[in-house]
Amino acid sequence: MKKIDLSRIKEALKRFVAKVSGRNLVIIGCVLLVGAAVLVNWLMLRGMNDSNGASLDLDGLDKSSLENVAASGESDYFAASVLSRQKARDEAMEVLSAVAESPSALQEAKDRALSDMQQIALDMEREANIETLVMSKGFDQCIAVVNGTTASVIVKSNGLLPNEISQIYEIVYEQAGIEPSNVHIIEKGA
Repeated sequence: MKKIDLSRIKEALKRFVAKVSGRNLVIIGCVLLVGAAVLVNWLMLRGMNDSNGASLDLDGLDKSSLENVAASGESDYFAASVLSRQKARDEAMEVLSAVAESPSALQEAKDRALSDMQQIALDMEREANIETLVMSKGFDQCIAVVNGTTASVIVKSNGLLPNEISQIYEIVYEQAGIEPSNVHIIEKGA
Protein backbone atom coordinates (compact mmCIF):
# COMPACT_ATOMS: atom_id res chain seq x y z
CA MET A 1 0.00 0.00 0.00
CA LYS A 2 1.38 3.39 -1.01
CA LYS A 3 1.77 6.02 1.70
CA ILE A 4 0.06 9.36 1.10
CA ASP A 5 2.28 12.43 1.42
CA LEU A 6 0.15 14.88 3.41
CA SER A 7 2.63 17.71 2.96
CA ARG A 8 2.08 17.63 -0.84
CA ILE A 9 -1.69 17.71 -0.36
CA LYS A 10 -1.37 20.66 2.05
CA GLU A 11 0.84 22.53 -0.44
CA ALA A 12 -1.63 21.92 -3.30
CA LEU A 13 -4.49 23.12 -1.11
CA LYS A 14 -2.56 26.27 -0.14
CA ARG A 15 -1.84 27.05 -3.81
CA PHE A 16 -5.51 26.60 -4.67
CA VAL A 17 -6.67 28.89 -1.85
CA ALA A 18 -4.06 31.50 -2.84
CA LYS A 19 -5.36 31.51 -6.44
CA VAL A 20 -8.99 31.83 -5.45
CA SER A 21 -9.64 35.05 -3.57
CA GLY A 22 -12.37 35.51 -0.95
CA ARG A 23 -14.68 37.26 -3.41
CA ASN A 24 -14.50 34.33 -5.81
CA LEU A 25 -15.14 31.84 -3.02
CA VAL A 26 -18.29 33.76 -2.14
CA ILE A 27 -19.44 33.62 -5.77
CA ILE A 28 -18.73 29.90 -5.99
CA GLY A 29 -20.57 29.41 -2.71
CA CYS A 30 -23.59 31.33 -4.04
CA VAL A 31 -23.73 29.21 -7.17
CA LEU A 32 -23.54 26.04 -5.06
CA LEU A 33 -26.23 27.43 -2.76
CA VAL A 34 -28.55 28.02 -5.72
CA GLY A 35 -28.00 24.45 -6.88
CA ALA A 36 -28.75 23.16 -3.40
CA ALA A 37 -31.93 25.28 -3.20
CA VAL A 38 -33.19 23.87 -6.49
CA LEU A 39 -32.42 20.33 -5.32
CA VAL A 40 -34.18 20.84 -1.98
CA ASN A 41 -37.20 22.32 -3.76
CA TRP A 42 -37.34 19.34 -6.11
CA LEU A 43 -37.09 16.89 -3.20
CA MET A 44 -39.78 18.74 -1.26
CA LEU A 45 -42.04 18.80 -4.28
CA ARG A 46 -41.73 15.04 -4.65
CA GLY A 47 -42.27 14.43 -0.95
CA MET A 48 -45.30 16.61 -0.28
CA ASN A 49 -48.46 14.82 0.78
CA ASP A 50 -51.97 16.01 0.14
CA SER A 51 -54.00 15.83 3.34
CA ASN A 52 -57.39 17.00 2.14
CA GLY A 53 -57.50 15.92 -1.51
CA ALA A 54 -59.26 19.15 -2.45
CA SER A 55 -59.00 20.64 -5.88
CA LEU A 56 -58.02 24.21 -6.57
CA ASP A 57 -58.20 25.86 -9.95
CA LEU A 58 -54.95 27.80 -10.34
CA ASP A 59 -56.09 29.76 -13.39
CA GLY A 60 -56.65 33.38 -12.51
CA LEU A 61 -54.88 33.24 -9.16
CA ASP A 62 -52.01 35.62 -8.62
CA LYS A 63 -49.01 35.01 -6.36
CA SER A 64 -50.53 36.83 -3.37
CA SER A 65 -53.65 34.68 -3.62
CA LEU A 66 -51.51 31.54 -3.55
CA GLU A 67 -49.60 32.86 -0.52
CA ASN A 68 -52.89 33.56 1.27
CA VAL A 69 -54.16 30.07 0.51
CA ALA A 70 -50.89 28.50 1.67
CA ALA A 71 -50.83 30.60 4.85
CA SER A 72 -54.40 29.64 5.76
CA GLY A 73 -53.44 25.97 5.93
CA GLU A 74 -56.16 25.07 3.44
CA SER A 75 -53.95 24.87 0.38
CA ASP A 76 -53.94 21.80 -1.72
CA TYR A 77 -50.90 20.02 -2.98
CA PHE A 78 -50.83 21.67 -6.39
CA ALA A 79 -51.14 25.25 -5.13
CA ALA A 80 -48.45 24.68 -2.52
CA SER A 81 -46.18 23.08 -5.11
CA VAL A 82 -46.55 25.97 -7.55
CA LEU A 83 -45.82 28.48 -4.80
CA SER A 84 -42.82 26.54 -3.49
CA ARG A 85 -41.35 26.12 -6.97
CA GLN A 86 -41.79 29.81 -7.78
CA LYS A 87 -40.18 30.94 -4.51
CA ALA A 88 -37.15 28.71 -5.07
CA ARG A 89 -36.79 29.94 -8.64
CA ASP A 90 -37.11 33.58 -7.61
CA GLU A 91 -34.39 33.13 -4.98
CA ALA A 92 -32.12 31.33 -7.43
CA MET A 93 -32.59 34.02 -10.08
CA GLU A 94 -31.80 36.77 -7.53
CA VAL A 95 -28.52 35.13 -6.54
CA LEU A 96 -27.54 34.42 -10.14
CA SER A 97 -28.45 37.95 -11.17
CA ALA A 98 -26.30 39.37 -8.39
CA VAL A 99 -23.36 37.28 -9.55
CA ALA A 100 -23.87 38.20 -13.21
CA GLU A 101 -24.06 41.93 -12.41
CA SER A 102 -21.20 41.99 -9.89
CA PRO A 103 -18.31 44.11 -11.17
CA SER A 104 -15.87 42.17 -8.97
CA ALA A 105 -16.89 38.70 -10.16
CA LEU A 106 -14.69 36.72 -12.48
CA GLN A 107 -15.89 36.57 -16.08
CA GLU A 108 -16.14 32.77 -15.78
CA ALA A 109 -18.51 33.11 -12.81
CA LYS A 110 -20.59 35.71 -14.66
CA ASP A 111 -20.83 33.47 -17.73
CA ARG A 112 -21.84 30.50 -15.57
CA ALA A 113 -24.51 32.59 -13.79
CA LEU A 114 -25.95 33.78 -17.11
CA SER A 115 -25.94 30.22 -18.43
CA ASP A 116 -27.74 28.98 -15.30
CA MET A 117 -30.32 31.78 -15.65
CA GLN A 118 -30.97 30.77 -19.26
CA GLN A 119 -31.35 27.12 -18.23
CA ILE A 120 -33.84 28.03 -15.49
CA ALA A 121 -35.87 30.10 -17.97
CA LEU A 122 -35.81 27.23 -20.48
CA ASP A 123 -36.89 24.72 -17.81
CA MET A 124 -39.73 27.05 -16.76
CA GLU A 125 -40.96 27.26 -20.35
CA ARG A 126 -40.77 23.49 -20.78
CA GLU A 127 -42.61 22.89 -17.51
CA ALA A 128 -45.40 25.31 -18.45
CA ASN A 129 -45.78 23.68 -21.87
CA ILE A 130 -45.88 20.19 -20.36
CA GLU A 131 -48.45 21.22 -17.73
CA THR A 132 -50.69 22.90 -20.31
CA LEU A 133 -50.56 19.98 -22.72
CA VAL A 134 -51.13 17.35 -20.01
CA MET A 135 -54.15 19.26 -18.71
CA SER A 136 -55.46 19.50 -22.28
CA LYS A 137 -55.63 15.69 -22.22
CA GLY A 138 -58.29 15.85 -19.51
CA PHE A 139 -56.35 16.05 -16.25
CA ASP A 140 -57.62 18.61 -13.73
CA GLN A 141 -54.19 19.45 -12.30
CA CYS A 142 -50.57 18.90 -13.31
CA ILE A 143 -47.19 19.97 -12.00
CA ALA A 144 -44.07 19.33 -14.09
CA VAL A 145 -40.54 19.59 -12.74
CA VAL A 146 -37.76 19.50 -15.33
CA ASN A 147 -34.27 19.06 -13.97
CA GLY A 148 -31.70 18.63 -16.72
CA THR A 149 -32.23 15.21 -18.26
CA THR A 150 -34.96 14.09 -15.86
CA ALA A 151 -38.53 15.15 -15.30
CA SER A 152 -41.25 14.48 -12.76
CA VAL A 153 -44.88 14.96 -13.71
CA ILE A 154 -47.47 14.96 -10.95
CA VAL A 155 -51.07 14.60 -12.09
CA LYS A 156 -54.35 14.57 -10.26
CA SER A 157 -55.70 11.10 -10.87
CA ASN A 158 -57.23 8.08 -9.17
CA GLY A 159 -55.48 5.67 -11.47
CA LEU A 160 -53.72 6.28 -14.74
CA LEU A 161 -54.59 4.21 -17.76
CA PRO A 162 -51.77 2.93 -19.98
CA ASN A 163 -52.74 5.31 -22.79
CA GLU A 164 -52.65 8.26 -20.37
CA ILE A 165 -49.16 7.30 -19.23
CA SER A 166 -48.08 7.07 -22.88
CA GLN A 167 -49.53 10.50 -23.60
CA ILE A 168 -47.60 12.03 -20.69
CA TYR A 169 -44.34 10.39 -21.80
CA GLU A 170 -44.91 11.65 -25.34
CA ILE A 171 -45.65 15.21 -24.20
CA VAL A 172 -42.51 15.33 -22.03
CA TYR A 173 -40.38 13.93 -24.85
CA GLU A 174 -41.76 16.40 -27.39
CA GLN A 175 -41.42 19.43 -25.11
CA ALA A 176 -38.17 18.67 -23.24
CA GLY A 177 -36.48 15.88 -25.19
CA ILE A 178 -36.41 13.69 -22.07
CA GLU A 179 -36.56 9.94 -22.64
CA PRO A 180 -39.46 8.07 -20.95
CA SER A 181 -36.97 6.12 -18.81
CA ASN A 182 -36.01 9.44 -17.17
CA VAL A 183 -39.59 10.60 -16.58
CA HIS A 184 -41.28 9.92 -13.25
CA ILE A 185 -45.06 10.11 -13.31
CA ILE A 186 -46.63 10.57 -9.91
CA GLU A 187 -50.35 10.20 -9.29
CA LYS A 188 -51.92 12.47 -6.70
CA GLY A 189 -55.33 11.23 -5.58
CA ALA A 190 -58.32 13.26 -6.71
